Amino acid sequence: MHDRAEQQHRPHAPGEPGRGHHAPGPEGAHAARPEAARPAAACPVTGPEPALFGWEFATDPYPAYAWLRENAPVHRTTLPSGVDAWLVTRYDDARQALADQRLSKDPARHAAATAARGKTGIPGEQRAGLFAHLLNIDPPDHTRLRRLVSRAFTPRRVEAFRPRVQELTDRLIDGFAARGTADLIHEFAFPLPIYAICDMLGVPAEDQDDFRDWAGMMIRHSRPGERAAPRGGVARAVKRIRAYLEELIHRKRAEAAGDDLISGLIRASDHGEQLTEAEAAAMAFILLFAGFETTVNLIGNGVNALLRHPDQLALLRAGLARGDERLLATAVEELLRFDGPVELATWRFATEPLTIGGTRVPAGDPVLVVLGGADRDPRRFTDPDTLDLTRQDNPHLGFGHGIHYCLGAPLARLEGQRALATLLTRLPDLRCAVAPEELRWRGGLIMRGLRELPVAFTPVGTAPPAP
Repeated sequence: MHDRAEQQHRPHAPGEPGRGHHAPGPEGAHAARPEAARPAAACPVTGPEPALFGWEFATDPYPAYAWLRENAPVHRTTLPSGVDAWLVTRYDDARQALADQRLSKDPARHAAATAARGKTGIPGEQRAGLFAHLLNIDPPDHTRLRRLVSRAFTPRRVEAFRPRVQELTDRLIDGFAARGTADLIHEFAFPLPIYAICDMLGVPAEDQDDFRDWAGMMIRHSRPGERAAPRGGVARAVKRIRAYLEELIHRKRAEAAGDDLISGLIRASDHGEQLTEAEAAAMAFILLFAGFETTVNLIGNGVNALLRHPDQLALLRAGLARGDERLLATAVEELLRFDGPVELATWRFATEPLTIGGTRVPAGDPVLVVLGGADRDPRRFTDPDTLDLTRQDNPHLGFGHGIHYCLGAPLARLEGQRALATLLTRLPDLRCAVAPEELRWRGGLIMRGLRELPVAFTPVGTAPPAP
């Protein structure tokens, strides 16, 4: 699970400038690191201040982040929603901010007017009674809820889920393998994590397609041949999910059985661990919501990056063809760093005046840590704009840092590894079916992902049944 919010806001039209001003500060002192050689300082990035949040920016935000890192590393700007916020783009500053408990996750800390405060979360979550989840609270409530939910995401439990992830992966590829073409977002990257997290939550198989449709509404994603989800669909989807979860929790409480996550939350509540029914519903909601979109974008962005870097793709394919998956783990970590699924960590609010990277941030101001900018910082990463699947020194921030580190990171890694390994093994000549400039990215602030990824390959048969 990862921080995620304000995905509903669309970027400016092409050519419309971003709005903002900045208060650049001096480069902060860097903590010592264990590597023998430190990356060289960044080369100067010159030119005018780039426009933020337009369509060109959505396609490739990294040049703009490079400019901000060198010229305005802590930058106050006006977001497309009209909310003013600080963008933090340098690695050391970002890592510090992610762990700084003076930056609250509680939107009530926002000093702006009520109308602005309503633009900093998931639409409809408060009206639906789904507000009390991990992305909106601080210790001690955050500590208590995370402890209860973390039991479902231990490395051992996630590893036990590997056969089911593999089964889902093969089943989805079977759906298009004989055709020779596919849209990897609609037909693979989107449904895989939806079905996986539904299984973990304990959503019955007959209801999972409903969850797939509601999840699509929440990120304005539609199936091929369907009209795009209408605006306002996020709040409607949240309301439907809330009603369904309420009914499912009642049903599972009556059954008093099950090894799924919702049943575990109910047992924790019933055993006096201070988990209210509203908290159980909110936790199930955010695990569904945050537990799928990160993986959708990890798979989509990852495959796209590999197809655009044929030398790295060939390196990974060669190992997989030999039955050697040793490169797979570092490959997924590098893809998370290079073009990760979460561009900005979700909202934080200064509880007191504080300094980030030499810049004073007033109490009550929102702060957004730009993970995509920090993970390309040449002060921390050698050749940061180069995709290198063999990279060993890679402490990326793709899953965050500190007490809000992504709870579902082990599951996302597993899904990403199985998806890439199975796609490249079963479809060894997988290639992009359109020119790179024809690809379109979903508009939004927090998440970074493709709308579609058309691919072509030599048609193949279905996977053999598991032994």
